Amino acid sequence: MRGISLALALTATTAAAQDATLYEFDGTFDDATFVVEEAIVGRGLVLDFVSHVGDMLNRTREDVGGEQLFDGADIFLFCSAVISRQVIEANPMNVAHCPYGILVVERNGKVRVGYRNMPEGEMQAVEELLDQIAQEATGRADPAPGLP
Repeated sequence: MRGISLALALTATTAAAQDATLYEFDGTFDDATFVVEEAIVGRGLVLDFVSHVGDMLNRTREDVGGEQLFDGADIFLFCSAVISRQVIEANPMNVAHCPYGILVVERNGKVRVGYRNMPEGEMQAVEELLDQIAQEATGRADPAPGLP
């Protein structure tokens, strides 16, 4: 039974890791992080934290074993008071998805900007915001006016 549980856990982790939307960025990692921050702040949103997950993975890889996974990987965390209230009032357990994150990764010479896909239903309002930010940052959409 333990082997089945482990197999199910590994399958779920693999599926979850692939559940993201990514757009290629034509430029450097540093340029991408700059435009992502500008796209978030330009909407009037407050950037809560930048997680430098790539630095952590590189710093600890010798201690825990493994190879270098990214040349750069940052996740920009923020919330929207208006959209968060909307989706959390619809289902209070949607609080588990807050804060929201836009990621910037560089691997094998390719820079990508993206986000973790949200569940179907009311959380699609959040996914729409994340997609707008990612598309703006990668030059696929014009900058949006400030949003609450």
